[in-house]
Amino acid sequence: MRILCFMLICAALMNVLPASAEDKADYASDFSAGTDGWYPRSMGGASLDVTEDGALWITGRSADWHSPGRDFPLAAGESYRLRVLVRQNELNEARMVLSVAHSKAGVESYENLAFASAKRGEWTELAASYVAGAFERFVLYVETLGAPKLDFEIKEFTLEGKTLSLNQADLPSLKEAYASYFPFGTAVTYMEAINRTRMDFYASQFNIFTPGNELKPDSVLDVPACQKLAAEDETAVAVHLFAAKPMLDYAREKGIPVHGHVLVWHNQTPEAFFHEGYQPARPLVSREVMLARLENYIKAVFEATETQYPGLIVSWDVVNEAVDDGRPTLRDSRWKTVIGEDYVERAFEFARKHAPEGVKLYYNDYNTAYEPKQTGIVDLLKKLQAAGTVDGYGFQMHHDISQPGYSAIEKAFRRIAALGLRLRISELDVTIPDQSEASLEAQAKLYGQVMKLAVSFADQVEGVQVWGVTDDLSWRAKQFPLLFDAAFTPKPAFRAVLEAAGQE
Repeated sequence: MRILCFMLICAALMNVLPASAEDKADYASDFSAGTDGWYPRSMGGASLDVTEDGALWITGRSADWHSPGRDFPLAAGESYRLRVLVRQNELNEARMVLSVAHSKAGVESYENLAFASAKRGEWTELAASYVAGAFERFVLYVETLGAPKLDFEIKEFTLEGKTLSLNQADLPSLKEAYASYFPFGTAVTYMEAINRTRMDFYASQFNIFTPGNELKPDSVLDVPACQKLAAEDETAVAVHLFAAKPMLDYAREKGIPVHGHVLVWHNQTPEAFFHEGYQPARPLVSREVMLARLENYIKAVFEATETQYPGLIVSWDVVNEAVDDGRPTLRDSRWKTVIGEDYVERAFEFARKHAPEGVKLYYNDYNTAYEPKQTGIVDLLKKLQAAGTVDGYGFQMHHDISQPGYSAIEKAFRRIAALGLRLRISELDVTIPDQSEASLEAQAKLYGQVMKLAVSFADQVEGVQVWGVTDDLSWRAKQFPLLFDAAFTPKPAFRAVLEAAGQE
């Protein structure tokens, strides 16, 4: 049955426990009984003492990195707020740094999180926000910059963070609601993918993923390796999947298909790609060299993904956002400058030639509801259709409750659908000016209308994907565009999307 009972949905939403976040990682230094787990990071010369006013004092330093440090059990992919006060009494002014040392498989690496200048005798604050990476150990510490022998004190070190503890057992599932229509998915970034708890929640709601940035050219093109190859062959290309690996690994483990995004884009593409020797300071390559690089890049990406993750990526955005805003023509870009007006057609030609069997190829764009861009998109799709190189169109629906308006969205959707292509709502979010009840309900209304439109074309729609899960991690976070708030509590828009699945 395609009818999902609205009363049952509402009851489930009323009874569900909102996702919670436990303060497992919160910490405030307390040196009343000793050093509280802090130790001197050095080659053996530095030492720590607790002062009478409750501070931690380090002496005997001989290098800037010699510091008071402490291990913290941080969770990969979670965000933390850090603060500490520092004081020194030897120099007129000293540069102080709050840093983290993290390690994995025995290899240690470092990040500087906050800097401050501490004047003699004054307590100075170091503060930062930090998203923990995929490491096995984290050590937070305070060091100096250019004052290797300076003695100093720290106090009031605090760490505030949330380790997710989600309870969504009774929450209706979007993927189940749309199971008889089409896959319902989301975009996933690297920092989300390394957090197992978050990903398990995503898997309970969505049954197709797409990487937010991690398969874009700036994450995939291995520029140093390309530079070495170019000494022998200017058309040679090297790629890697390092950034996408956490998401792809999880998707493979759970059997969740992936929509690839994106092979060719004017943005987030290394400038070096277009220059001789892959050196941005050198001249642009010829059209012939760039066409060969384009084909070799597309071939290499397909080979890498299919070899390492066979059958996982079921479709690709081959070209993204090629049509200009305000004109029915291609936008100016490096691709257009170096190759020419036919670069989109050639990209699809190469993609069709090298794509694994059964993988669908899409053109993806935004502002489809606006003219004259809409006509430019239609004209481009007709060219690609005539060549037999495109399977579908991806609607980037990054909308606002006030524009472009549902009637314009529907008209554009129907016009593209009339071409007979497969359709995706590839990047769906709806912004609002505030979190008032009126704004949240207006957001829910537009989400519901878009989803009912997709359901009405279910035989042609390959899938719908929201561009993120929780408002706080959205690229439009200040405008609260998604289905869940930062605490994973479902918003009225979540309810509206479920309602739309109950349409006959």
